[in-house]
Amino acid sequence: MKKIGIALAAIIQVAVAGNIHAQQKKPNIILIMVDDMGYSDLGAYGSEIHTPNLDRLAKEGLRLKEFYNNSICAPTRASLMTGQYQHKAGVGYFDVNLGLPAYQGFLNKESLTLAEVLKTAGYSTLMSGKWHVGNDSLAWPNQRGFERYYGVIGGGADYFDAKPMPLFGTEYPVVLVENNQRLHPADNSYYFTDEIAAHAVKYLDEQNKSNKPFFLYLAFNAPHWPLQALPEDIAKYKGRYDIGWDSLRSERLARQRQLGLLDPKQTIAARDADVPEWNSLTYDEKELWKAKMEVYAAMVDRMDQGVGKVLDKLKALKKEDNTLVVFISDNGAPAEDVAHWGGKRAARNTGPVGTAGSFESQGKNWSYVSNTPFRAFKNFMYEGGISSPLIAWYPARIKAGSIARGTAHLIDLAPTFYELAGARYPQQYKGVHPNPLPGRSLTGLFFHGEELRRDEPVFWERAGNRAVRKGKWKLVSIYPQYRWELYNIEEDRGETTDVAAKNPQLVNELSAAYFEWAKRTGVADYEQIKPKGRL
Repeated sequence: MKKIGIALAAIIQVAVAGNIHAQQKKPNIILIMVDDMGYSDLGAYGSEIHTPNLDRLAKEGLRLKEFYNNSICAPTRASLMTGQYQHKAGVGYFDVNLGLPAYQGFLNKESLTLAEVLKTAGYSTLMSGKWHVGNDSLAWPNQRGFERYYGVIGGGADYFDAKPMPLFGTEYPVVLVENNQRLHPADNSYYFTDEIAAHAVKYLDEQNKSNKPFFLYLAFNAPHWPLQALPEDIAKYKGRYDIGWDSLRSERLARQRQLGLLDPKQTIAARDADVPEWNSLTYDEKELWKAKMEVYAAMVDRMDQGVGKVLDKLKALKKEDNTLVVFISDNGAPAEDVAHWGGKRAARNTGPVGTAGSFESQGKNWSYVSNTPFRAFKNFMYEGGISSPLIAWYPARIKAGSIARGTAHLIDLAPTFYELAGARYPQQYKGVHPNPLPGRSLTGLFFHGEELRRDEPVFWERAGNRAVRKGKWKLVSIYPQYRWELYNIEEDRGETTDVAAKNPQLVNELSAAYFEWAKRTGVADYEQIKPKGRL
């Protein structure tokens, strides 16, 4: 009997070890998102800003030329977290309730989060950073599948404290929490970008005690306004932007061509009519604008340093060979002048640009450079509003130095992660039938260099701005004109030549597809739902 017991114990031990080994073979996944950063703001995408850690990932991994977001914070995060178009997930407009299911302002139960699904596949689920898809505590990260969470619940925060933000004539509350507990740091007791990275590192250390693979969502608030940075980072860029935005944009264009991201035959966007020539500014104007870009660059730099700390921890834990890292931005750089929002100077703008008392934004003039070579800005459906850099790094499987095409969208990341993790998307979850996933897995594109083929177009709508992308064609309209424009993105990604009048049948086909999608996705007429005083 004793021998049988020993043999049985040995069998159990082997089975447990086998199960642990199987768990360890599943790849870890790190998803990094930054806030309000333009297409060209990384060195790997043409920038002069010092981003060695992300540049290394790009050099050792893959860059996509075409990756699309939803043009603004909360709708992008809704699609990213669920793999759904934002309306289907309940965040069709922003994190405010407009009275319809598609516009309830928080993730609905039918749209499962990455954390909820990956947990069913045996993953630890960790998050550090900005949430912005549900203000009520019932919709916070720990209630939507994340086991560990640190960050801000709403749309933004000062970098040196957690004070309310002056927006739209009211104070926008900043809720800083860790695992459902509200935090109240003292003024100037931390720098938020550093805290986001530090908590991610702490969670990876804690998670290492388990035998599970992990999913880490690292959602930096940087470089979203207010422009605030550490003095040592600002000092690196003193004098760098004395050349102004005209010369800087030319530098970035040349670097993008050198990197192979911009075909010499491809169009670039025409100069935005609202951006003045640098040499037309007064001395004082130049001094303010130079300071803004120095601080903005410092914020991007510090974010990259935070990424480096997470990568160092990954290496120390000996997990870098079995980890996929994906990096994106939530929208294009913004054209927002928050220091003078609504025509009034922000009451909290009490210190030099970059300090805790500063409440400034990059503004349209520099965002015009950040979105190089594209047209327009955050909140628009032109390429400058919806185009993000995408870096994918996985040493064991992704070919180093790859630059790929393929019209990929936020909705494609969930099926990519689920396929990689061996996670089955459930037919039923906690009593609800989840919305089906509309996206396509990118594993073939990432790991085998296969061209991404889509039978269904990709669609956008936010605040009345609309777009459809199918193959090389893009149909777009801007609120409140609602006039369809048509561009051949294969040749004219700068969106310089509207060919709608020459292709009426194509306009009809794509617009019909848009309205069919809008109906089944819950998109409402913006005139009927638009709130007053909001973006």
